[in-house]
Amino acid sequence: MPTYAYRCADCAHAFDIYQEFQDDALTVCPECGGRLRKVFGSLGVTFKGAGFYRTDSRSGSSSGGGSEKTSGSDGGGSTQASKTSE
Repeated sequence: MPTYAYRCADCAHAFDIYQEFQDDALTVCPECGGRLRKVFGSLGVTFKGAGFYRTDSRSGSSSGGGSEKTSGSDGGGSTQASKTSE
């Protein structure tokens, strides 16, 4: 059964409650009778394994493109070095 968090818009009373999926959302604060709102919290996400960085999720041809950039900048450096030696 999921846990839902609610907070009163009038008195700021906050609480968690277990509800079934088919249950209607609560609308009345049990403390003051004011309007309740559902609170959506952040999720606990754990990134494990490959594919979470831009370089990890690329296919072989795309990661080869990254290697070309690296070799292209190295090639530019060697071109400059050969110009200075001439």
